[in-house]
Amino acid sequence: MTNILAVDPGHQKCGVAVVNEEGTSLVQKVIAFEELRATVEQFIAEYAVECIVLGDRTHSKVYKKILREFQLPIEMVNEDRSSIEGRMRYLRENSKGLKRLLPLGLRTPDRPYDDYVAVILAERYLAKRRK
Repeated sequence: MTNILAVDPGHQKCGVAVVNEEGTSLVQKVIAFEELRATVEQFIAEYAVECIVLGDRTHSKVYKKILREFQLPIEMVNEDRSSIEGRMRYLRENSKGLKRLLPLGLRTPDRPYDDYVAVILAERYLAKRRK
């Protein structure tokens, strides 16, 4: 089974996730930009990653240059509205107690959700590949 490493690039931090062919997230986290190399190296070794998916917007050229060092195929994915989708998914999956009574638009994430955006980028790649 193919595992994909997805990266949502940002200036100071990024979301990373390993997703299998079925779209199941195996691991996801938000890391500082400085942790990118070490985290990618760890995930490639631990999850037998065969492909890297990278969002095509913020800082993507810098990330692509770093990710090329791992000599895996890199697929660029359109990031259009992915942050909004990631925010909504995070809030749906992580709201507890009375917060669940508020409409999603009025809730505020209690932590960065870039890892959820990375999962969405992986899902977009998989959907495109299936067509």
